[in-house]
Amino acid sequence: MNAGANDRWRFCTAPMMDWTDRHCRAFHRLLSRRALLYTEMVTTGAVIHGDRKRLLGFDASEHPVALQLGGSDPADLATSARIGEDFGYDEINLNVGCPSDRVKDGRFGACLMAEPALVAACVAAMKRVVKIPVTVKCRTGIDDQDPEVALDALADAVVDAGADALIVHARKAWLNGLSPKENRDIPPLDYDRVYRLKARLPQVPVIINGGIGSIEAAQKHLAHVDGVMLGRAAYQEPWRLLDVDPVLFDEPSPHRDMKDALAALEPYIERQIGQGMRLHAITRHLVGAYHAVPGARAFRRHLAERGVKPEAGIEVLREAVAMVEARQPAAVLA
Repeated sequence: MNAGANDRWRFCTAPMMDWTDRHCRAFHRLLSRRALLYTEMVTTGAVIHGDRKRLLGFDASEHPVALQLGGSDPADLATSARIGEDFGYDEINLNVGCPSDRVKDGRFGACLMAEPALVAACVAAMKRVVKIPVTVKCRTGIDDQDPEVALDALADAVVDAGADALIVHARKAWLNGLSPKENRDIPPLDYDRVYRLKARLPQVPVIINGGIGSIEAAQKHLAHVDGVMLGRAAYQEPWRLLDVDPVLFDEPSPHRDMKDALAALEPYIERQIGQGMRLHAITRHLVGAYHAVPGARAFRRHLAERGVKPEAGIEVLREAVAMVEARQPAAVLA
């Protein structure tokens, strides 16, 4: 990616636990040269004490790629950020938005919306030890917080500490009363609140996230904010990513259509299988590759039934792709 400073965060794919692993990101990179890809959230304890190669390793083709960290101890976050930079990541992102019980119990994620001074200390500690951007992903507030007050308090604190950008999921998180799944849908979206934050902080890159279902919708948000992050839409309907470069950056897509992109993924898959990876670990991210074309259902069924077998190889993907009619468009805007 050769994006300038002004469009670094113009389009991002969201970090999602158990979804946006290295195989998913390698696939998504073939659909857009410009999208900024994010890892799953990795805790500081895992980074410092765990198998770093397994947790943090990624394919060089994934650049630009950001490492999302979960934690609340400034020293541990600084150590983890430095490790991430040494691994070659292009950005360090601090998660202050995840509402899961595990996150709350560990004092990281959305519960930190209640502690802006601590989040600022974490950002400052990371900024002192790395040269790459440090960003914060948050909600508009939690539980009974007033989003007008809570979001401004957090934003002001982390910007003063040196945060390079803010990514805001445009809804509150209810840590008491809603499950993590419910927190993705039930709290109402408030895009205008994020727009007001951007208007108040014109010098700070603000990226909006939450409920954005198409590149066309992303384009409309860009009239108000600096960037857009897609999560479930990008994962469940990855064909949409073929429109990112031509629509948002006025550049050609890296591949003409999904069949070309999947053909380009084959060398990566063969390398991974050669290193002992199961085919399904990769093809599980491909099931939404086709939409509204003859053969899409057969494609999904073939991967689901054959791709999970221990002996499955690249031929399973080739067979599945062959079931899809050749007239698949580059993308379908909804």
